[in-house]
Amino acid sequence: MGAMTTKTIDAAVLDRSGDNPQPYAENGAMRMARLELDPPGPDELLIRMEAAGLCHSDLSVVNGDRVRPVPMALGHEGTGIIEQVGPGVDTFVPGDRVVLAFLPACGACVPCMSGEGYLCQKGAAANGKGEMLNGGFRLHECDHDVHHRLGVSAFASHAVIDRRSAVKVPADIPAEIAAVFGCAVLTGVGAAMNSAKIRPGENVVIFGLGGVGLAAVMGAMASGAANVIGVDPMTEKTALAKEIGAHGVTPDDLDDAIAQIMPGGPDVVIETAGRGKVLETAYHTARRGGRIVTVGLPPPSDPFTIPALSLVAEGKTVIGSYMGSAIPARDIPRYIALWKAGKLPVEKLVSSTHRLDEINAMMDRMAQSQGIRQIILFD
Repeated sequence: MGAMTTKTIDAAVLDRSGDNPQPYAENGAMRMARLELDPPGPDELLIRMEAAGLCHSDLSVVNGDRVRPVPMALGHEGTGIIEQVGPGVDTFVPGDRVVLAFLPACGACVPCMSGEGYLCQKGAAANGKGEMLNGGFRLHECDHDVHHRLGVSAFASHAVIDRRSAVKVPADIPAEIAAVFGCAVLTGVGAAMNSAKIRPGENVVIFGLGGVGLAAVMGAMASGAANVIGVDPMTEKTALAKEIGAHGVTPDDLDDAIAQIMPGGPDVVIETAGRGKVLETAYHTARRGGRIVTVGLPPPSDPFTIPALSLVAEGKTVIGSYMGSAIPARDIPRYIALWKAGKLPVEKLVSSTHRLDEINAMMDRMAQSQGIRQIILFD
């Protein structure tokens, strides 16, 4: 198990959720900090981080779209090597390679017992407070606590996580690829396979072609969709959708594309942009009887308005999808197997790699919709 001692680590810390003027690289929205990390407690693991991906939900905490308690060590998508295991852990050993999942499921609440661990009540409450699943904090600076980001805080050299946030994966996957299975792939592919339950031969439209949206494109195609249209205003992203094998169009060209490619309208529409107006467009885009899945995380004040009558008269179904309705321990190995079989070209999501101290410039690029998944690589 190894000696249980406090560890000094490097981490990217956010002191204000919102009120961070751009460009972040000039104004220093996040700062590099030396933090004290407690040893793993019962049911916890100490992880040496190998790689972490920047997700739009991290940016939403920086820009204030989703206000969270601070100071907070950000980052929730990553992979690393177990260095120590806490008391009571018998399913992992030091040296195991794991992908981190951003919602630890307690296993005892009603959603967990119903097979819906992605809706875990205890895990969601802990994540909202910036605490660990077992309560409290493991990160400290100058005698005060530092909040955890979704029980992970991956923008750091090391992390203590709950064992239920870890999924063991093969050691031969490049770290920058393994990292994106923890959020982009889990959420996007899961939205297509678990939430939408796309059937072979169905037509699918996906709004938003960031990491999650492009993963949803891959998931739709791996599910046997007849036609997939990816929609994004950025032509470099629609080009990547085409490279994957889908149709990529800008919003202005969507109606013509649907008329030509799927004249009956799409059976499934997946919204990943995180905007109420885009979700409204997604709803109206679906055919009568179609399924609309929403994955994006809009600001809490952003409304979604539809004619109430249409839900009955058009027989449509709106499905909320958190974490791709996934069970990480079940789905991450499945998706890795599909990647190894060439059915999920996940490597195409990785647009660049960086050092931890480049995090603010990375945030600037994300705010400008540049790139897909920017990955931090640790020594």
